[in-house]
Amino acid sequence: MKRVVFAVALAALALSIQAIPPGTNDEIAERVKPFGSVCRRGDDCGTKEVQVVSGQMNGEAVYNQFCFVCHATGVSSAPRLGNAEDWQPRLDRGMDALMATTLAGLNAMPPKGACIDCSDDELSSAVNYMLEQLP
Repeated sequence: MKRVVFAVALAALALSIQAIPPGTNDEIAERVKPFGSVCRRGDDCGTKEVQVVSGQMNGEAVYNQFCFVCHATGVSSAPRLGNAEDWQPRLDRGMDALMATTLAGLNAMPPKGACIDCSDDELSSAVNYMLEQLP
């Protein structure tokens, strides 16, 4: 009896499973086609190459994109924006030392404040922007 029940259940299951999804071959191909494609430099992909132009960011833009995360709240003893008391010990060592720390990183601050693509001028502008916010 168990074998008959099993055979009937197996037959019912087999009938309910469709080997081919519904639709024509074209409809199926449309549903499973890749969403996009990758065109690598040098490949002829039938489209014009897009030129990405990036200008130099000003100090405020660098601060807003990279620095504010720590310098707005003082995370890991980062000198807070607009807080002269936090900045004074750093200013006492001079701008060269401040820039050396900016480039090399210090404690939890990664080199270049995680702005790996920033130029030294952009980072200097960011430091100057933060210093300009001091009272």
